[in-house]
Amino acid sequence: MTTAEDLFIIALALGPPDRPVGQGDLSLALAGAELIDLAAAGALTVDGDRVVPGPQPALDDRLLGEASSALARQEPYERVEDWLWRRGRDLSAAYRGALEEDGRLTRSSRSRSPFGADRVEPADTPSRRRALNRWEDDEPVLSGLAEAVGVPGRRTESVPDPEDDVAATVLAAVNDAVMELEAVRQRRSIESAAFANVWRGP
Repeated sequence: MTTAEDLFIIALALGPPDRPVGQGDLSLALAGAELIDLAAAGALTVDGDRVVPGPQPALDDRLLGEASSALARQEPYERVEDWLWRRGRDLSAAYRGALEEDGRLTRSSRSRSPFGADRVEPADTPSRRRALNRWEDDEPVLSGLAEAVGVPGRRTESVPDPEDDVAATVLAAVNDAVMELEAVRQRRSIESAAFANVWRGP
């Protein structure tokens, strides 16, 4: 299990039913989770806001291996924010597919889903229990990523921010990218409403 997989499960299991987690928001956060796990595996470091690749370790997880192979390996290297947008494109769909293939998702009875009419939810598996245990433990990285995409948080001011510089940098970038995406949505909504008003006339 990876942090990205745990995040996907938490987003499905605990996302607010009245405002499901958006696929775009989740994709950005999943790309951030991959960076944090790759750093923990020794595959990269973060220098300022740049992702500096290291050796490519053998990774058991297919999607994390793909992320490692996708790292930009020429200077000046890629900015964390740029990685989130590039790697995050349709990443939530990729994780859904991988978890479905492994039997870790099941049909959902929930009335709304960020994944369209074919609703899914985490199956009762060790993966789901592990993700929920990390959530219950207020694990700072998982909690920070989940809160960035709108999952109601359990953290309090007494829970420390991640001490790892890489995690802190990535979490900040994820929050900024999600806010930027929301700003784009709002701008498009305003433009669409204005266009509709023009066609309706006075």
